[in-house]
Amino acid sequence: MVKELVTMTAAAAKAIKDKTAQIDGAIALRLRIVSGGCSGNEYQMEPVKDGADTAADDRFERDGAVLFVPKMDVFKIIGTEIDYESNQMSSGFTFKNPNVTSECGCGESFSVEELPPIKPRQP
Repeated sequence: MVKELVTMTAAAAKAIKDKTAQIDGAIALRLRIVSGGCSGNEYQMEPVKDGADTAADDRFERDGAVLFVPKMDVFKIIGTEIDYESNQMSSGFTFKNPNVTSECGCGESFSVEELPPIKPRQP
């Protein structure tokens, strides 16, 4: 059973707060799932500025960090833990997503099982 739709580690929360603070007028980051890469989907982080419309997003918080995820993308990342890793060679967000069915060789794109279409109710 999934406790949270999306969780952030302390390192991810700190990175989100730091990146938000570096962008003039930003109040949060938004995690989108966009089409791309050799496996079909990629994670994309973008700033959310003060006054932006977030009605179509779910809001996640930890330690003062705010992350929005479009409701239409949440099903692809239910149960995901977002982390932030930094070493001598690179740094960036990582995603432990239990919904991934395949990934490309470089780990930058992924695919998930698509939901079946919703059948309309019969009167």
